[in-house]
Amino acid sequence: MSASSTSSPTVLIVPGLRDHVDAHWQTLLAAQLPQARTVPPMGRTGAGLDRAARVQAIEQAAQAIEGPIVIVAHSGGCPMVAHWAAQTRRAVHGALLATPPELDQPMPEGYPPLEALQGGGWFPVPLRALPFPSIVAASRNDPLARFAQVEQMARAWGSRLVDLGEVGHLNPASGHGPWPRALDFIAELSA
Repeated sequence: MSASSTSSPTVLIVPGLRDHVDAHWQTLLAAQLPQARTVPPMGRTGAGLDRAARVQAIEQAAQAIEGPIVIVAHSGGCPMVAHWAAQTRRAVHGALLATPPELDQPMPEGYPPLEALQGGGWFPVPLRALPFPSIVAASRNDPLARFAQVEQMARAWGSRLVDLGEVGHLNPASGHGPWPRALDFIAELSA
């Protein structure tokens, strides 16, 4: 048995519909954790919206990691993890799914229109139990999702729902940089 198979899980960070942002909690988390890997951000336009390419990027990153993994996804990365989980054979220790968006509703300015997401193959978002333990962290005032809808996603995915209170979309635009609580959730999923 290799040393990596007995060590703590590697954290695989799955970003949402954004490019690299230095002040984002996922970027800061990746810099803080020596074992973290990040799926490259693909952006909000054109080929970056292709679901198959995003799912393949998650698969490549996951398969490149030896030993157990814990996934940490944010926003649009959450439905991509659900799409990926429906087709991968890669074992996962657990997943933290932070502020998943409600993709069947128009999103705020600066985000892709529904037609672009539809064209990229984002729909329908798989709403069946994930094959690994998961935590959905939800905001009460997320401009990209109503709490009740996120609660339904969590239930469908078989996830434990955590009410974060009013944290917006848990991103720099809503006043959030570091998110220390992510480390607690990662520890719980790694246990």
